[in-house]
Amino acid sequence: MLHPKNIEQKLGFDQIREYLKKECLCTLGQAYVERIRFSVDFELVSKMIHQTEEFRKLLSQNLNFPSNNYIDVTSCFDKIRPEGSFLETDEFRQLKLSISTITACLEFLDKYELEFPWLFQLRKEVELDKTISERINAVINEDGTVRDNASSTLLKLRKDISSEQIGLRRETDKILKLVKKEGYSEEDIVPTIRNGRMVIPVKAEYKRKVKGFIHDESATGQTSFIEPAEIFEINNAIRELELQEKREVIRILTELTNFLRPNIIPLKRAYTFLGLVDFIRAKARLAIEMEAFFIPFENKTFLYWQNAQHPLLTMSFKKSGKKVVPLSIKLDAEQRILLISGPNAGGKSVCLKTVGLIQYMFQSGLLVPLSEGSILGFFQDIFMDIGDEQSLENDLSTYSAHLSNMKEFVEKAGKKSLVLIDEFGTGTEPQFGAAIAESVLEELNTLKVFGVITTHYSNLKSYADKTQGLVNGAMAYNIDKLEPLYILEIGKPGSSYAFEIAKKIGLPEKIISSSKTKVGSSQVDFDKLLRDLETEKNKFRQLSQTISDKEIKVEATLKEYLKLKEELDANKRVLLKEAKEQAKLVLAEANKKIETTIREIIENKADKEITKFVRNELEEYKENLFKEEKVKEPISEKEEYATPTDKIIREGDFVKIKDNGAVGEIILLKEKEAEIRIGSLRSNIKLNRLIKISRKEFRNTIGEEFLSTSESNNFNYLSKSGTFSPTLDVRGKRGEEALIEVTQFMDNALILNVNDLKIVHGKGDGILRTIIRDHLKQYKQVVSCSDEHADRGGAGVTIIKLK
Repeated sequence: MLHPKNIEQKLGFDQIREYLKKECLCTLGQAYVERIRFSVDFELVSKMIHQTEEFRKLLSQNLNFPSNNYIDVTSCFDKIRPEGSFLETDEFRQLKLSISTITACLEFLDKYELEFPWLFQLRKEVELDKTISERINAVINEDGTVRDNASSTLLKLRKDISSEQIGLRRETDKILKLVKKEGYSEEDIVPTIRNGRMVIPVKAEYKRKVKGFIHDESATGQTSFIEPAEIFEINNAIRELELQEKREVIRILTELTNFLRPNIIPLKRAYTFLGLVDFIRAKARLAIEMEAFFIPFENKTFLYWQNAQHPLLTMSFKKSGKKVVPLSIKLDAEQRILLISGPNAGGKSVCLKTVGLIQYMFQSGLLVPLSEGSILGFFQDIFMDIGDEQSLENDLSTYSAHLSNMKEFVEKAGKKSLVLIDEFGTGTEPQFGAAIAESVLEELNTLKVFGVITTHYSNLKSYADKTQGLVNGAMAYNIDKLEPLYILEIGKPGSSYAFEIAKKIGLPEKIISSSKTKVGSSQVDFDKLLRDLETEKNKFRQLSQTISDKEIKVEATLKEYLKLKEELDANKRVLLKEAKEQAKLVLAEANKKIETTIREIIENKADKEITKFVRNELEEYKENLFKEEKVKEPISEKEEYATPTDKIIREGDFVKIKDNGAVGEIILLKEKEAEIRIGSLRSNIKLNRLIKISRKEFRNTIGEEFLSTSESNNFNYLSKSGTFSPTLDVRGKRGEEALIEVTQFMDNALILNVNDLKIVHGKGDGILRTIIRDHLKQYKQVVSCSDEHADRGGAGVTIIKLK
């Protein structure tokens, strides 16, 4: 049971519902959002929570779950029930797109059945016949038009229309040329369409000079749009063919609708599945926004929450970069009712609403923002009394409304109820309100309900302190600054700080002293004791924070030290290794030199002059061994064309890439890779993929165009790729001119391996569009031709996909 009826508005759950609606991709998911209800069915809640958690993980792992074309086409199912009815081409397009999404969702869940078993249960009741999608695809294009090959009749009609339109344009251009020559039309005018027929603009004063039918005139009356008599029959023929085409399209759509009609029931199940997926996806996105995740839960009445955050505040603060102060709360059989006290605006009501909203969201199947270590309990009822419940309709005062709620609570609440009461007992004379509140609290405790109650009454704090089942709590307060800390502390009551706040805002000391006298010394002393305890606790908290900060700094310093030590040790190992390698090379070279010297002495039979000469050479080598390396001499022609025998790759060498045969020059060497220049491009390649080559081989492979600045008559790939645009604009051009440009455009695209192209031809009467698309059919590399999105030109732009 839920009380009051508007509990969702009181808790703020209506805002959660609106957020979910915005996250839905279609009305199917939004319909499920509208049906969210607080549930007492533990198994149902368990299933919804597990499904939402799996979808949250799915989104967090970026597994590319289908997120496009969530389209509600369920209204079409009622439309096609009558025999002879048919869906329009756009309705079939939406059906085609959404069925494709459903199929992709099913395939995804089949692939990840083991990883997401709860979500996989959704697809078990969905069996979608693949022939439905295949049949629609065979008839409907990606742009929502009927395919030319949907029937042989339609194909012939469209070819005839295209042929007639080409002839019409040719004849029209011929007439227009003569009209311009006579001065009857402006030089820059072109044929246009009026009432579905091709016409030419003629100056109004010459409209009688051109034989034909006047269809329209310009707004100023200076131009008449005339259909010349010479093309009248051609226009009639085209019109007749278009009517035949329309009848054939209707026949094809009717036949396709007849095929769909027996599949309405499985299609409805499929779209129910799509709506559920959309709904669960929205819940998962909400969880990510709130930083919520799966929290263990049990079918028992208790609260054991760590670092609970108010969901709405969390999302609101996240946008502004602020953090919500979390609360931790534990209610069990020993401490069932938490009585929270403290000053106004200290966060008591927010604490109470946090408890109510989180529990309500959980039992509505949503993930909630708690930290690890928390456990969620399960309640049958939530009773709430918060805010001004004055009813004009029933003529109830605010206090009477509160008492009516208390009556409802003590009559209907029980062991499995969660009771939330804000400002318990207020609205009437304090002594009477406090007494009634204490009696109601006693009855609620007897009923063993669970609850969170906020109050200012001292008698309730005292009652909670000495009564089993109740526990005091307080909202922490900074006494020095008289500012709330919004931290819930369980185990002690809180002070209202009435006198301190009054003093801060400047109420005269005389009035404050008089007030203390009227309250009585016992009450003032009790409140003072609470303040003193709070002061001591704040000092302890500050000291604890200082120690904690120092520990963090020590830990950070230690980590930095260990990191530096590790880096030094690593550098030392690298330097030693490099030194050993260098020493090996020096030693090998020296040994080689010594052996050569000895061999020369022996071969020359220890001739004194020869011996002296080779000894001098050896001494000279010894002296130069540790000198700095000299600057390299320019490469001689002999060295340039020599085949390299040294396999060690150095900066400035020419190399070939093993995988693809591309050649380049070493610019920079790194540990295990090199930066090479290939023409005007630079790339990082691993050393084990490179082979050292001679300069001659490099020239023969790459050609002179990359080693010389002189121009070449050959096709320059880099130049073309730098200037080539994937968009061609042929608006206003004649068919022959446009086709020449389209041919050159396609050739360049194929050479440069550009796969996504766009031709802007304008809408007009569709003649140029048809000519271009017919021409594109000659290219076997063309995968598809389709209209651009309606917002970006629609039928006036052709999108081309190449293999």
